[in-house]
Amino acid sequence: MTGTLLKNSLLALGALAPAWVWAAGGAVEGEIEKQPMNVAAIGIFLAFVLLTLGITKWAAGRTKSTADFYTGGGGITGFQNGLAIAGDYMSAATLLGLTSMVFFKGYDGFVYAVCFFIGWPIILFLMAERLRNLGKFTFADIASYRLDQNRIRTFAAIGSLTVVCFYLIVQMVGAGQLIQLLFGLEYNTAVAVVGVLMMVYVTFGGMTATTWVQIIKACLLLGGGITLMCLTLAQFGWSLDNLFTKAIESHKMGEKLMVPGSLMADPVAALSLSLGLLFGTAGLPHIMMRFFTVPNAKEARKSVFFATGFIGLFFLVTMVLGAGAIYIVGTNPAFFEGGQLGGKLIGGGNMPVMHLAKAVGGDVMLGFLSAVAFATILAVVAGLALAGASAISHDLYARVIKKGNVSGAQEMKVSRLATVGLGLAAIVLGIAFKDQNVLFLVALAFGVASSVNFPVLILSMYWKGLTTRGALFGGLVGLVSSVGLVVLSPAVWVKVLGNAQAIFPYDHPALFSMTAAFVATWLFSVTDKSDRAMKEIAAFDDQFVRAQTGFGAAAAHDH
Repeated sequence: MTGTLLKNSLLALGALAPAWVWAAGGAVEGEIEKQPMNVAAIGIFLAFVLLTLGITKWAAGRTKSTADFYTGGGGITGFQNGLAIAGDYMSAATLLGLTSMVFFKGYDGFVYAVCFFIGWPIILFLMAERLRNLGKFTFADIASYRLDQNRIRTFAAIGSLTVVCFYLIVQMVGAGQLIQLLFGLEYNTAVAVVGVLMMVYVTFGGMTATTWVQIIKACLLLGGGITLMCLTLAQFGWSLDNLFTKAIESHKMGEKLMVPGSLMADPVAALSLSLGLLFGTAGLPHIMMRFFTVPNAKEARKSVFFATGFIGLFFLVTMVLGAGAIYIVGTNPAFFEGGQLGGKLIGGGNMPVMHLAKAVGGDVMLGFLSAVAFATILAVVAGLALAGASAISHDLYARVIKKGNVSGAQEMKVSRLATVGLGLAAIVLGIAFKDQNVLFLVALAFGVASSVNFPVLILSMYWKGLTTRGALFGGLVGLVSSVGLVVLSPAVWVKVLGNAQAIFPYDHPALFSMTAAFVATWLFSVTDKSDRAMKEIAAFDDQFVRAQTGFGAAAAHDH
């Protein structure tokens, strides 16, 4: 039972990719043993916390306006933002999940890494430039650009908050489970520590502090992963050919290790999973928000270019680590319960990379990776909290409730209060969901992002015929269908509600709910012949010019 809980909570420690690793049953369940307190891990983690708190103090002195708070004043370079995006996207669970999937399933793990990766070219070529030219603080700025401000902002804010809240819950549950396992701390303590630090980073430092926390975390994760890869390759004479040959020889699947397996068995499930990953990424509010932190569209493109490079490198590193672990960990009785090769891995099926770190780098490397895992959670929840706070303060409070008649100081005060509220809610929900299967929350977050946020966002930028009515009804259809199908899926209907058979056979609804959202948006837009709709369609030409040229876009100094 404990192994199942860990599997389902680790899946979403990071913001994105890990959700899908565990959803496919990539890891093998095993009983989890609480590890003794790792002094090296706690020491490294405390150093990280002190460094980031110092940065938060520095950032607090620079955070004087709403633009500073939401977007770091728009003065973050493309390279810095690329690292921060990578820090938001790469996660401890990606490291744990993909390496364990390669360890157990071989080539299928690589298929997953490709799925995680393909969303970024879409964002680079279709979205990054227009996001920066049209938006100011949140993606609701873009969705409501020529449509009804009140209704579209309200709906976009609800969509954003839905995704943020689901992710915050799985982050907190994942934090508690992972830290309980690796550090020896109590679950509730770990959840509270993450929640409090998140509130401090965002409340005082805003986007500047959050960005630097993410940059440092990305450097630590990449640095740690590459170092471990080098230590691993050294065991095989620095030869990838030798590494994979040994992996094939020592794995029970043999030659089948290097060919596609069960993941491609059901093409509908594979397509729905891929669509959810591809377009869910482009609908996540905390990822979209990062594009408003750079000075112009050129830097926005550059930031996705760098992020894609860093993320791609990280996935390649995880592939090598997974393959190396097959031989180094898989043939060492010390890492299996009772010293029996082929038995259960100590610490459960998610730990091959941690055992690999211990085997080639000793307690120091194991401690470093453990500390980075905790740091990862902090970086991601800070980004989520900021996205949630901006939806409440900028979209709902300043634009909908106050109709824009609000000072920057008032808006920032509401933002900080919203951050504290979100932090407290995250701690309470993290403790409340301690023993729950959280897999469905991840499926739900991606379902909502790909079926509610993405269709409205992409159509508002590219389709002249979009109207307020179409956006609202299409988004509503996407929301109801994505939530409904997840409830009827095996993840909830069987595993949570205890029914014998799921009504909807797939865990991931994107293929069906996203299609329904696009069709409904189109149908309700083309049948809308009101005067308001005609004006909204006519306003597209002005929007198109600004999206292409940036003329009239908020500059870094005049947000």
